[in-house]
Amino acid sequence: MCNRARRALLLISLAGTGALTAACGRRRPLGQAVPRDAVVLALGDSLTYGTGASPDAAYPSVLAGLTGWRVVNAGVPGDTSAQALERLPALLAEHMPALVLIGIGGNDLLRRLPEADTRANVQRACELARGAGAQVLLIAVPRPTLAAAFTGSLTDHPLYGEIAEAMKLPLQRQGWAEVLADDRLRADQIHANAKGYARFAQSLVATASAAGLLVRP
Repeated sequence: MCNRARRALLLISLAGTGALTAACGRRRPLGQAVPRDAVVLALGDSLTYGTGASPDAAYPSVLAGLTGWRVVNAGVPGDTSAQALERLPALLAEHMPALVLIGIGGNDLLRRLPEADTRANVQRACELARGAGAQVLLIAVPRPTLAAAFTGSLTDHPLYGEIAEAMKLPLQRQGWAEVLADDRLRADQIHANAKGYARFAQSLVATASAAGLLVRP
């Protein structure tokens, strides 16, 4: 084989290796597209309910307008993860959602309930939703700390990232943390205002799109 032929084969081989490496490095979407008009269940507490704003400004209502999904607001102010989990089976049976948005645990953290219990409840909620045939998008909740009170910066509690990684779930990261750290987006220290809920819904759309749950026209 002549030198020119050897060089050509080498270039083809390298090009194939590069393409394979790029394909292996590309992250596959964690979900499948949820069609317009599909029922989406938003499970949560006062942040889901929309405390601090009018009902049509709550993030599930804004999300419905942005996506065309029929978003059921299943937020109950004051609910702990255990209470939300207790409500979930009946909600799944009634609405038969294609997707469940799970954003629970904030009241557990504020009341300093055992972290192991919160973790178990959040994970069980994800399992129940999946068992009912729904996809799940997990929403991280900020960890309340003394430093956050002084600096105004919030970070997600790590248990949400750990559950999402273990269960291969898409995760809404820093959504509430960024909203609740901004005075302009808050109605009070622990609730968003209308602008804050709109900002959260927009960031949730971006997360859903990146996860393959939402295909924009």
